[in-house]
Amino acid sequence: MKIKLLAATLILTLLTNLSRAGEGMWLPLLLSQLNEKEMRDMGMRITAEDIYSVNHSSLKDAIVLFGGGCTGELVSDQGLLLTNHHCGYGNIQKHSTLEHDYLTNGYWAQRMEEELPNPGLSVTFLVRMEDVTSQVLMNVNDKMNQKVRDSIIQASMKVLVSTAIKGTHYSAQVKPFYAGNQFYLFVAETFTDVRLVGAPPSNIGKFGGDTDNWMWPRHTGDFSMFRIYAGKNNEPADYSKDNVPYHPAKHLSISLKGIKEGDFTFVYGFPGTTQEYLPSYAVDMTALQRNPIAIGLRQQRLDIIDRAMESDKLTRIQYSAKAAGIANTWKKMIGETRGIKRLDGIEKKQEFETNFQQWAQSKPGTSAKYGQLLPAFSMAYQNFIPVNNAYTYLTEGLLGVEIIRFANGYSNLVKQCSDKSKSDADIQKLTKQLQQSAAAFYKNYNKKVDIQLFESLLTTYTLSCETGRQVPVVKETSAKFKGNIPAWAADLYKKTMIADSARMNAFLAGFDRGDIRKIEKDPAYILATGIYDYMQNYFAPVLSAFNAGNDSLQRQYMAAQMEMQPEKHFYPDANSTLRVAYGNVKSYFPADAVKYTWFTTLDGIMQKENPDIYDYVVEPKLKELYNLRDYGRYADADKSIHVAFIASNHTTGGNSGSPVLNADGQLIGINFDRCWEGTMSDLMYDPDQCRNISLDIRYCLFIIDKMAGAGRLVDEMTIAE
Repeated sequence: MKIKLLAATLILTLLTNLSRAGEGMWLPLLLSQLNEKEMRDMGMRITAEDIYSVNHSSLKDAIVLFGGGCTGELVSDQGLLLTNHHCGYGNIQKHSTLEHDYLTNGYWAQRMEEELPNPGLSVTFLVRMEDVTSQVLMNVNDKMNQKVRDSIIQASMKVLVSTAIKGTHYSAQVKPFYAGNQFYLFVAETFTDVRLVGAPPSNIGKFGGDTDNWMWPRHTGDFSMFRIYAGKNNEPADYSKDNVPYHPAKHLSISLKGIKEGDFTFVYGFPGTTQEYLPSYAVDMTALQRNPIAIGLRQQRLDIIDRAMESDKLTRIQYSAKAAGIANTWKKMIGETRGIKRLDGIEKKQEFETNFQQWAQSKPGTSAKYGQLLPAFSMAYQNFIPVNNAYTYLTEGLLGVEIIRFANGYSNLVKQCSDKSKSDADIQKLTKQLQQSAAAFYKNYNKKVDIQLFESLLTTYTLSCETGRQVPVVKETSAKFKGNIPAWAADLYKKTMIADSARMNAFLAGFDRGDIRKIEKDPAYILATGIYDYMQNYFAPVLSAFNAGNDSLQRQYMAAQMEMQPEKHFYPDANSTLRVAYGNVKSYFPADAVKYTWFTTLDGIMQKENPDIYDYVVEPKLKELYNLRDYGRYADADKSIHVAFIASNHTTGGNSGSPVLNADGQLIGINFDRCWEGTMSDLMYDPDQCRNISLDIRYCLFIIDKMAGAGRLVDEMTIAE
């Protein structure tokens, strides 16, 4: 028996240590130790020190966290920045009106004075990272419960952060890795004056729309341009006309030499979240329980919003960014679930767990530490799945109604008005803030659309969510209307002032704290606070208890996996920190008898053209350039314009906008998506199917220069031909 177990363990170790080029999102600090040799063997010609260094400028100094969840890269010594069109989409939309529809027509500043400010948008550079595991865990031990352990860790992290930024304008945070078994300190510098420089028309930047999203072949010119501004000392400063373009320590040079299949590539950016080391129970909950519920509810929202956008131009402007956000996750979930099923992902996890359990029970030490982990996981998820399903119906269903989310924003005003310690001046200050948020909300709000969302989503919620876990105010009010949700909607939207911009603006303009009863009695406010109170009082404690217990189990399980496979180089799950993923330009086979080549061309855009479908309209100027074959220096050696390419780099959300670099560290593309067959890579990586999709930088420059006539921007860049 012991011989069989040893053989099984050796086979498993060999399998897990086979080179799977393309898998992993690696910390740049550790590249020289863990990855540099493999990267150079695959074709890289620069060093790990060129990619990340604290002693001299390196590629890391040209990479930024863009906004809250994308990546951008500096491409000139004057702060010029490239990211995805879909990353800049929200800010482009904010500048768009019926008179100046930058979403549809694009925008190009002809000079720096025309670059548009974006309040609330920031970019963040990593200054340095440091392993602080020993300091964070100095005072913890295995006998502590999770709550005590967390409190000690938080206190240690607070001291580390304070020490790291003392006397500087930097910010810092300590983040856990490997489920809390290691910790790293990140010191950062954030700039808040970021201006829109240019964006192509949506028929380029979003060509193919939601139909092509997550798909290959792809023909989307997914890029936009911004510029970072700084104070006269080249340090972060609030927006001012006196600010000047930021001069980075490093900007990327751009290669026009082209690429070929097999070429080494790497992606440098801020991937959001992956969960590669979860037990099978967690994968089952995500892929087979939660995703189907969320997919159905998001489909309902999209059906309603898409119909409204097709029938009215203003509604299209108002809801384009919203629809894109809903659809992006919707389609990703569909692909993720399909991918897990196709891979037999849960079964593979279970096979690993069988071997793990045999290993854990093979000797007294590991049996005592890890022998009960999997049974504990099983019980925890069995109890939690019904709660999580109900929570999904709430967050994806009830909170899909816009007026519910907006109405809850007035709860703080209600609290302050009843708090005698708050002065009238305090109330007026808050009221002004609410007026500003109301202006932003109503600018992109269509009451008729929201009524349809209410009717559809609440009908599904009341019929499909487990009755015993439904929000009381929803269940009771639905019963009052005898389950007739359209009747409830008609009554609520007639009586509420919160869905009426004129009434609400007038109310806020003349607000006195004695008027707060009008809010308290508003049916939309009553519904919203009932929902959020239930989230706080019922779901929050259950979620908190589950997460605390699960965090402890996952930490031990992660440590056990690393102990079981000591020769394996484990990459940490993504957590919005700077990472490097590397691989090769590579085609793939998505299905039997089907092969996808590694690049697409402008020819494919013309083949997809359909003037009757908004997402497939081709810009007249682009068609003219195509017909004339007026490609300038941006054509490939095959005389065509390459639009996009795929490679085996392991990416996820947050990598949108990341630079794709060649063996010399030169910019060859902008990462913007993954192929649909590989969207399960957040849970399980498949080297045969996982491909990142990137915009060929030559198509990007072709659009900027030849179509937009903004050659001045290309002149700022460092070009390698």
